[in-house]
Amino acid sequence: MLGFAPGNISVYKTALRHKSAAQEIRKGVKDSNERLEFLGDAILSAVVADYLYKRFPFKDEGFLTKLRSRMVSRENVNELSRKMALPAFIESNSQGQTPPRSMDGDAMEALIGAVFLDKGYRVAEDFILNRMVRFHIDMEELEFNDKDYKSRVIEWAQRNRKRFSFEVIKEGGTARQRLYEVQLLLDGEQASEGRGISKKAAEQAASEVFLRGQNL
Repeated sequence: MLGFAPGNISVYKTALRHKSAAQEIRKGVKDSNERLEFLGDAILSAVVADYLYKRFPFKDEGFLTKLRSRMVSRENVNELSRKMALPAFIESNSQGQTPPRSMDGDAMEALIGAVFLDKGYRVAEDFILNRMVRFHIDMEELEFNDKDYKSRVIEWAQRNRKRFSFEVIKEGGTARQRLYEVQLLLDGEQASEGRGISKKAAEQAASEVFLRGQNL
């Protein structure tokens, strides 16, 4: 999967350990992959930004920002993780509950963080570009298949001079996995609703419902 032999194997074990299976190593601190996920997310974003800057030398900042957002989105990183069979290696303890949908992508970002700590930036860059992007991302499809529904709603609202806002109308779920219900308001009136495991996901869902209803 990596294309090289790991040096410090312990950092990779940590990268694949979900917080549900983590042990407390000191008061308030557990040996989960959350810190490595934070690091890997930053490395992934930097590598993708550099890659897009060089691949599209005549595209403006707005185009590059949108495409980077799609490449590093939770949905896309979750899919990448599954395509690379990473979930088979994740250590978790869901205790009969459905694992969080973000767990696969979180582990992917944590793995990138582990590669960076173990081998350095250049090896992490090579792993991202030649093991992930090259084999598992269709750049043409990603470029022309815009799944950023919220941005499309905002552009539509601004173009049509509509006031818009997103409001959380319900919050529930468990401590381990929250569930949000959000409504999209246009000129103060409800236009659609959506649900998700985060506020951002719920906003995207509400936006998708509105766009589909308008055939946009």
